Amino acid sequence: MLGRIAEFMIFGFAPLLVGVLALPMQSMAEDKVISGEVLYRERIALPPDAVLTVQLMDLNPDGEPSTVIGQQIIPDAGQVPIKFELHFDPDAIQPDVSYALEANITVDHTLWFENDTRYEVDPLNAGPQTLVLSMVRKSSSEPASNENAPAGLSDTAWLAEDIEGGGVIDYAQSTLRIGADGKVSGKGACNNYFGAATIDGSSIKIGPLGSTFMACPPAIMDQERKFFDALGKAASFRIEDGKLYLADNEGRDILRFASQD
Repeated sequence: MLGRIAEFMIFGFAPLLVGVLALPMQSMAEDKVISGEVLYRERIALPPDAVLTVQLMDLNPDGEPSTVIGQQIIPDAGQVPIKFELHFDPDAIQPDVSYALEANITVDHTLWFENDTRYEVDPLNAGPQTLVLSMVRKSSSEPASNENAPAGLSDTAWLAEDIEGGGVIDYAQSTLRIGADGKVSGKGACNNYFGAATIDGSSIKIGPLGSTFMACPPAIMDQERKFFDALGKAASFRIEDGKLYLADNEGRDILRFASQD
């Protein structure tokens, strides 16, 4: 009896165990991959928290996306071109069904870019793909209204006089304009930027911000970086003697502006 048990352990159970352990690896080995890159034509830098989503979709008889076959989400996507590798189960691919790739870039749950061109693919025989996205400039929610903001804050062109106590370069202008509709725009020092602001009493939150993608001398780029960082830390504001002050969460003044109007 003991001999038969030993025989089963050697010739029966052991091969079965090996086969079970091998199944996941075989399944992974059979996954198909579509690789490529995502880009857009606008010269705009993405914020650090930009998220890229790429999906393989099947199309219904009307040619509209229906079911997600595979998906890759890339947080902290970096700058374009952004590389992707989308894995999917080839068993999900059906004959006589069309498939397409879709992609979008969001920032703080706000849609910035998406494809407006249909990128149809043969998933089982797809080579490297290049997906070109278009700017959307719409958000998942309407910009906050600044109708209750103090007089003079909205729709005034503000010129930075001091950033984090370090002054500014005379010939490099960093500016800010906050519209009554909550939209923010201006010049960082080298690049133009845009975004949104939320104002509640004396509290303010600015961002996320997008900007053009130009290069300037190092000193100007350094001022722009400090300016954008300070805008992102702004938590409150006040207007004194015609000057606009932005302060951080600790009440420390981090930006001082003079009106250009």
